[in-house]
Amino acid sequence: MPSLRRSFHFVPGPNERMLEKAVSSEADCLILDLEDSVPPDKKDESRKVYCDWLREVDFGGKETAIRINSLNSPWGMQDLIETMESPPDLYVVPKPERLTEVQLVESVIDKYETRFGHEFGTTRLILIAGETPSGVINVNEVSSTARIDGVTWGAEDLAAALGVSRNRSANGDYLRVFEYSREQTLLASVANKVQPIDTVYVEFRDHKGLERDCEHAKAIGFTGKLTIHPDQITVVNQVFTPSLDEVREAEHLVEAFDEARTAGKLAFEFKGKMVDAPHLAHAQATLERAKQVGLI
Repeated sequence: MPSLRRSFHFVPGPNERMLEKAVSSEADCLILDLEDSVPPDKKDESRKVYCDWLREVDFGGKETAIRINSLNSPWGMQDLIETMESPPDLYVVPKPERLTEVQLVESVIDKYETRFGHEFGTTRLILIAGETPSGVINVNEVSSTARIDGVTWGAEDLAAALGVSRNRSANGDYLRVFEYSREQTLLASVANKVQPIDTVYVEFRDHKGLERDCEHAKAIGFTGKLTIHPDQITVVNQVFTPSLDEVREAEHLVEAFDEARTAGKLAFEFKGKMVDAPHLAHAQATLERAKQVGLI
């Protein structure tokens, strides 16, 4: 990752006004959407507009991504082929259910990177793996290929696949099957050493609810989140950026480990609790994220 990825913002479109707003925002990655926000009769036209944007628009150093249509649709493969001449940094692949589907995407990218003279291996993938029951079940397998940089999930599509009208309880927590999909996405991402990315929070005017959702996602291990409205970006960035207190605590802990090593210790007491290698790994990860965002 060239910088800290916290917010992955969907740009519905093609919409020039929303693109301008997204480019001027603090989002870390902009996802140009060819799937849910584009009706069938506008797919081809929208793809051509995105090709022009990728050639001509100054994205201000932000990472760019395109969410292609499902490979099971009439448009998914063409989305890849036509946009590879001036490719985005990332392709967002919806609803992958089998490893062979992801391998097919990678083989097409391999071919067109070579054809158009792009540096081989630089075009990466983010999977929205938990949108269908089969995707949830197979998330670890489909997340294991070489080009994948991150994995996320989709509570709304999963609800539709299950034939249910809601995915949260009255108190705002995900119902158990949806939390299970979230957890499986997290575990598969970390197991395959790629970024775990939490799904969208659809109540885009509810900033308190969004903050609570982000805090829970961060607490269990997610490091970024999809956004659907520009007003969500600030909240997501704040939660997934280490606080100054967290950075100071991590620095003190790393210093304490250095001192403990000198004394021949691998486990010791730190501020009233026993710490060892996992605590050091967490502190080092916190400092790495702080460096990526320029805090240290």
